[in-house]
Amino acid sequence: MLLRAVFLTCLSAGFLLADPPMTRLRIEVRKAVNDKPVDRASVIVRFVEGRSVIKLGKKINTSYQLRTNQDGVASIPPIPQGKIQIQIIAKNQQTFGQIFDVAEEEKTIEIKLNEPQAQYSVHTQK
Repeated sequence: MLLRAVFLTCLSAGFLLADPPMTRLRIEVRKAVNDKPVDRASVIVRFVEGRSVIKLGKKINTSYQLRTNQDGVASIPPIPQGKIQIQIIAKNQQTFGQIFDVAEEEKTIEIKLNEPQAQYSVHTQK
């Protein structure tokens, strides 16, 4: 009986220490006007939602900051599956930010950036 309890405890501990499912992200950034790639765009990826079993429920703090290549592609190393926030900042383009739910082993996210809008002021004269 004691041997069985020790075995079940070790078995359950093995499941608790297993790595969380991971995903490899590929982010493609293009202009919405002409579908051309945006190179040197700043890409910020933050893991938003999910808990680590290994750390006894503490929040997983994972974030990456990188730039797109000439083809407008940024590849992220494996990140835990769950909700992630992606923010894109590029010169002469509107800033983009959105939360995505990722549950696959590999995922490609295509993002289209818009041109900046004209400034609006309530103090314009008629």
